[in-house]
This record gives sequence, C-alpha cells and structure tokens, in this order.
Amino acid sequence: MKKSLAIAAAAVTALGLLAGCSGSDTEEKKKLSVAALEGGYGKDMYTQVIAAYKAKHPDLDVQLQISKSIEDEISPNMKAGKFPDVVVLGQGRKAGLTETLIKDKALEDLTPVLATVKDRLTEGIVGNLNTDPYGDGKTFLMPMYYAPTGLFYNKGLFTKNGWTVPETWDQMWTLAEDAKAKGVALFTYPTAGYLDSYFFSLLAGVGGEPFYTDVMTYKQDVWKTPQAKQALDITTKLLSYAAPTTVGYANEQDFTKNQQSILDNKALFMPNGTWIVGEMKDAPRAEGFEWGLTPLPAVTAGTKRYLTTSVESVWIPSAAKNKDAAKDFVAFLYSDEAAKIFAASNAIQPVKGIAASVPAENAGFFKLYEDPNVAALVGGFASTAPVEGVDIKAVLFDTANSIISGDKTEDQWQTALQDASEKLRQAGK
Repeated sequence: MKKSLAIAAAAVTALGLLAGCSGSDTEEKKKLSVAALEGGYGKDMYTQVIAAYKAKHPDLDVQLQISKSIEDEISPNMKAGKFPDVVVLGQGRKAGLTETLIKDKALEDLTPVLATVKDRLTEGIVGNLNTDPYGDGKTFLMPMYYAPTGLFYNKGLFTKNGWTVPETWDQMWTLAEDAKAKGVALFTYPTAGYLDSYFFSLLAGVGGEPFYTDVMTYKQDVWKTPQAKQALDITTKLLSYAAPTTVGYANEQDFTKNQQSILDNKALFMPNGTWIVGEMKDAPRAEGFEWGLTPLPAVTAGTKRYLTTSVESVWIPSAAKNKDAAKDFVAFLYSDEAAKIFAASNAIQPVKGIAASVPAENAGFFKLYEDPNVAALVGGFASTAPVEGVDIKAVLFDTANSIISGDKTEDQWQTALQDASEKLRQAGK
C-alpha cells in the first residue's frame, strides 16, 4: 500500500542490510540485497520466494528489506551511493522513487532478462511505457504482478436495494440520486493517488486509446480538447457525490477508513485493485457483504469500457553492485515455483496459466477481461527530463481533494493540467 511514514528502526536495519554492497569483490558475489514494498499482498510471500531461491543457491546470502514505506528507508542510502541490488516497487507512489530513477536514467537495462522469460509472459504485458519508459524497445522495468483495477463495490448492497451496476454515466447519475435518498454516498477513494486507474480508464473511455496515448505523451494542447473537458466534467460531477469524510481520511495514515466506508455501506464505489480483498480481509463488514468490481461506465451505451491494469514492477538500479546475481534472481521470480508462491497470496504474475489458480473470491475480477466490450489498459505517463516544480500526476489526481473541498474550480484544474503537460512536452523534445 501507499504509506510514507518513516520508521527509524527499519532505516537503521537498512544500513546494515545494504552494507553488504561494500567490501571485497568476493563478499559482493555472495550477497544480494532485495528491497520490496510491503503492499496489500503481505510480506510472507517474499520470505518464501527468497527461501526457495536460497535453496538453489546456498552460497548466496540474500538479504530482504521489506516495508510499507520502503522508499523512505532506502532513499537515504541510495543518496549515499549504497543501492539495493533488486527493488520491487512500481510507479504511481506518492514518493515517486521509481519515476525519479526513470527520469535520471538510473535503471539497468533488463532486456536480456526479458529474453529468457518472455515466452512465459502474458501477451501484451511488456513493450509499453510501463516496462519500456523511453519508447526505445528496451525494457528497464519487469512486470511483477498484474491486477485489474476499477470501481469496487458491495454486491450485497446492490442486491438488497434492487440496484443495477451502471454501464453508462447517465445510469451512474440516476443511481447517485437513489443512493443519496437512502443516505449512501456514491463515491469515495482511499487517497487521491488511487484516481490514477480511474483517470486512465476515463481518458480512454471519452476519447479512445489514441486520445489516452496523446495525454500520456503530452501532445500539444491536449488538455484544451473537448475530450479533456468531458473527462473533467464527469469527474467533477462524480466528486460532488463523494462521501463527506473522503478528503479528511485521504492520507497515508487513514486511507483504510475510506476503504471501510465501502464495507460499512456508507459509499457505493471506490477505485482500487484486487489487493483490496486481502488488505481488508480482517475488517468488519455489513451483513451479506461481497466484493464486486466493475469497469468505469461508458460515455455512450455499447462503447468500449476499460480496465486499467495495475502492474507492479521489479527493477535493478544501474548503480547496484551485484548485477549478475540480481538479474538471475529477477529471472527466478518468473519460475513456476516462485509464481505459485506469489499466487497463494493473491499476487498474480503475468505468467501464462497462473491466473487459473486465482482463489474463487478474486476469480471474477479476472473474468472481466473476457468481456468483449472491456479492454485492458496498461501504461502511464511518458518519462521526460525532470522539470522543477512539475508533477502532472499530483495535478491530475491530488487536485480532486481541492475540488471536493471547493478550494479549486474545474477551470483552474484544466488550466493547471494544460500548463504542466506543456512543460513536460517541451522537456520531452
């Protein structure tokens, strides 16, 4: 999950773990440091996979550092020149560590690793901006887990009230009024950062994948287009139906309270990923609760709807000391043995056939891909040279808090997006 609370004790541990990166060449070859985000899938799967790898490489000391705030713990050492050898951390986090290394071109080329496992991977999961951030055909981030994201809801509440899950935005607005009459908010989000999957699907929905690509690659004046205005119109209206507690809880400490509002039948929909099932497994819930997932509604009935596919990443810093061992370890992560361990924790890798082992509670989520009117969407904003003071993700996602609070208007939002996009377009030339 997305937390940035620094933990001093873990940071001290990090110093000890990463100290293995210094010393003699012999010592370096026998040590491998792995840093991973402890997300909704938990940490046990990492310890099991590392144990399995150690069994095949008894002469290698694989040291794991895992935390919900992994960026805070490894960044100080990285700034001091002490890098982990392998990092499991995707894009889209508030700290933006992965994005920073992409912009700085500080990741190792993993194209040779991809070549050894590509035949095992799900079609279409590589060769996009998520894995090849520079668009040059070279892979710098390997896809680690994938999961459909969309609007999560309580099936039981819909059954109880005789509601139908909306397939168009017009149906969504009708449902909003019906729910409001029963004291239920239409929408909430854990933190504004979770609007990434929402916005990506929405942009493709209003303008098709070509328009989505235009936004992601900062096409000139893309935020002045009718499609961009339509996306912001829809979002502004959706936010007007947000649960009143959304903004107050939309932070790294309290985000689960917004998630809890779905389980308590206080809100109908929230953007999230399949990890939510495991993350909230011990949370109390309303009688008859059952997780449901739906793509965003279509702008026009019968048109394509999109599921933004969340892809976590594994990468190797170009400054890592043990690159050969790191590459071998990354390749092992796609073995049958490792994939089964990950799948047992609901962490589904883009490995052919592994989705068949998804537990029943999650199986329905992956079946959405079988709908001919639903398309998977993979990718994200293109990387450019850093532009001081410009963070288009923050402008696009975090501004939602200010729209709800009334601190900003939709016009101000659109203007800020146009300004940020144009600066990044210039930087990408």
